[in-house]
Amino acid sequence: MPHFRSQEMVDSALRMSDNGVSDRANAEIHGVAVKTIKRWRRQYQELGLPRGTSFRPTPCPRCDGAELDEAAYALLLGWYLGDGHIVAARRGVYTLQIANDQKYMALSEEVAATMRLVKPTASPCLRGGSTATRIEVRWKHWPCLFPQHGVGRKHLRKIELVGWQREIVAKYPEMLLRGLFHSDGCRIVNWATRPLAGGEIKRYEYGRYMFSNESEDIIGILTDALDLLAIPWRLPRRNMVAVSRKEGVEALDRFVGGKR
Repeated sequence: MPHFRSQEMVDSALRMSDNGVSDRANAEIHGVAVKTIKRWRRQYQELGLPRGTSFRPTPCPRCDGAELDEAAYALLLGWYLGDGHIVAARRGVYTLQIANDQKYMALSEEVAATMRLVKPTASPCLRGGSTATRIEVRWKHWPCLFPQHGVGRKHLRKIELVGWQREIVAKYPEMLLRGLFHSDGCRIVNWATRPLAGGEIKRYEYGRYMFSNESEDIIGILTDALDLLAIPWRLPRRNMVAVSRKEGVEALDRFVGGKR
């Protein structure tokens, strides 16, 4: 899995590569894997930079007017609100971290791919743990894209979408809901029985979506998106949303579905 290194280390390794140092020797000098040196060289070439220059910083959609993949952003916003947070690193850089159950590697790969769509130069790092995979990408501008970032846990502070975020969610509520349900929700199958004529008992199975979060604000963001799509929902508990009516489950099945 890729790991983050300082820009100074990357530039040093690229200079040595330009001067004819082999990848293996370069890797030993800088304390990284050979495949890391090869990846740095490949990224350098894909950016089309002339030799002897460093990487260009990735422009920010909010600060620099860079293009933003809004559908991918809506999906990443859902994941961030559910199971993500932003950590300050050195030199004004921030790390966006999304946690996902390690059983669902396809979803972790989807998160990594979504991060690359939102930050096109990203090289997501997937770090394994005892129960969860953590997908990470560093960037100075994550707080620009996620103004909900702040001190303390989300359910202990105000979480509110700003105007431009609400506009994106209005265009892509399905993507936001996919991120939210796959981060802090699930699709389950319930069953019930009914007696038939002649004493036969028939078993019926039906799907249901559940979402739980301690933040009433995030609960409200989810139910607002459900309302945009006219998907019926209810609150079994203060911190839980259920979608159980057949038409609502069928609608969510089209763009959320079970975890994998």
